[in-house]
Amino acid sequence: MILSGKIIKGVGGFYYVEADGMIYECKARGVFRKEKITPLVGDDVEISVESNGKNSIDKIFERRNFFVRPPVSNVDNLVIVSSTCEPRPNFLIIDRLTAVAIHKNVRPVIVFTKDDLHNADEFAERYKNSGIDVFVVSNKTGKGVMEVLKLIEGSTSVFTGNSGVGKSSLLNCIDPEFSVETGEVSHKLGRGRHTTRHVELFKTGNGYIADTPGFSSLDFETNDIIKKDEIADCFPEFSDYLGLCKFSSCSHTGDKGCKVIEALNEGKINPSRYESYVTLYNEVKNLKDWQL
Repeated sequence: MILSGKIIKGVGGFYYVEADGMIYECKARGVFRKEKITPLVGDDVEISVESNGKNSIDKIFERRNFFVRPPVSNVDNLVIVSSTCEPRPNFLIIDRLTAVAIHKNVRPVIVFTKDDLHNADEFAERYKNSGIDVFVVSNKTGKGVMEVLKLIEGSTSVFTGNSGVGKSSLLNCIDPEFSVETGEVSHKLGRGRHTTRHVELFKTGNGYIADTPGFSSLDFETNDIIKKDEIADCFPEFSDYLGLCKFSSCSHTGDKGCKVIEALNEGKINPSRYESYVTLYNEVKNLKDWQL
């Protein structure tokens, strides 16, 4: 029997594929190894289901995108969770993650938690003209949680955030079953500092949420460095001004006749966002193509 489905977990060379409301344990055909292709959680695949239980992944459909670490593909949303306090937001990290997401054609979503402890309006204001979805939530009162759920419904979302920002509490508010399931898996696998870490997709409503144990924050160092000429495209608020600068080679970091800087001076671009752009640009401006 041939079925189409999605890989929701991969452990020890076995892949678990959800297809037609069932989960099938599969092995990848040897041809993938020969072609140096590793199936990823999130892959849409075609499988052969055999009566003896020796099911196989026969085909991996083209990926829309993928992250190296955590290894997951076909992501719709990267939900960046940050707290208003304890710890306070690190805007350079947030902006770096939004840039990585946009570069990979993934929608970035910023969620500020702990609004009950510290008002988040000032933080949300920084992204007012960015075109990036920003939500302010309280995991204690439930404020804003349903809005986040509504946005990610029917899609595949990866949640990322440093320890202590309330990511686990937010996931539990979104779907109480999530923490129960992940807790059981953690216990079963005996996760700890020296245990195998894997990504797993959990069904939530009509969509999926990726559980990425061991990855408190998405590893942007192993996820395709963005070339200097492409970084500006990863800041949506720059889009109206790109291509209008005096010089076509404008780096938007101090060149004469730069329309981005002009918009910055007119208050149309947030200074904090612009500072993040300059930092990211300077990090890669001297890298050669072969280094990328």
